Amino acid sequence: MERKRLEWRVGLFILVGLTVLAVLLIQFSKGTSLFRPTYNLYLTAKNVGGLKIRASVLMAGVQVGSVSGIKLNPDDKDVTITLRIYKEYGIYKDARFVIEQSGFLGDQFVAIEPTNNEGPTFKSGDMASAQEPFNLQEVARSASGFIQRIDETATKLNDAISDVRRLVLNEQTLTNLATTVDNMRVASQHALATVDNLNSLVESNSPSIALAVSNVNYFSDQINRFGSNLGGVLATNSAEITIAVNNIESSTVVLKSLLDDLQAGKGLAGNVLRNEALATNFQEIAGNLAVTTSNLNRVGLWGILWSKTPPRTAAPASKPLAAPR
Repeated sequence: MERKRLEWRVGLFILVGLTVLAVLLIQFSKGTSLFRPTYNLYLTAKNVGGLKIRASVLMAGVQVGSVSGIKLNPDDKDVTITLRIYKEYGIYKDARFVIEQSGFLGDQFVAIEPTNNEGPTFKSGDMASAQEPFNLQEVARSASGFIQRIDETATKLNDAISDVRRLVLNEQTLTNLATTVDNMRVASQHALATVDNLNSLVESNSPSIALAVSNVNYFSDQINRFGSNLGGVLATNSAEITIAVNNIESSTVVLKSLLDDLQAGKGLAGNVLRNEALATNFQEIAGNLAVTTSNLNRVGLWGILWSKTPPRTAAPASKPLAAPR
């Protein structure tokens, strides 16, 4: 009986020790306490990375719960994460859930980032979305592709530099460039010499230039005075000028009327111009006058009067003068 009683006490002691050990393990591990009230939140994410069950849930660096479950949804497109949050912590619905990692190679955890703490708080069974963790392998793959593109770009750049050296920076091109630089230097020297000559010319002829400028100013003053005087004359004699212009216009009208009448054969002058017989008689008279003046010039008036021979005269007219119509 004593042996059985001793075995029973030893077994009871071992059971109590194991129970206390289990309670201590649960209390000091990442899991929640058996005696601490909690509520569940469900997060959906495209990828959970290396997140494990019993991972910590931290808000502002303080553990407010743990991960109690991770399962793939039936559509095989995203994952549902079950969070067990301590009941004394209220989480507002505008908070952000991010899967982060402790250090570079540390364990992953769920971080809750409060924003404005506005609106209602989460209740047990509510759903939220979580930002997927930083994928180092994906970044490494992107970096490798980026490095490959950089390598290709460097290769193309090296080829371009080689082409520039071969086509542009060859000996002939450099020689031509040096010649061009020398020509530009000579041209600049000539330009400087021309400018110096122009400066010396201006300096040597500065009195003449000043005199010419003063003459131009004086001439412009005279022109201004003449314009002023002309304007005064026109303003003073505007009535007389108007009368003269009117007289010129009247004379022009009369002259035009006379020319029209003359062209139409009206009056004596018109009849003379229009009558062919009168025109012929006038021509004969002009011929006789020419002969008479020639005789006067040759022998004089007394020679004609006392000459025994008659002076030369013009041939008689073929027909008598016709009377004007």
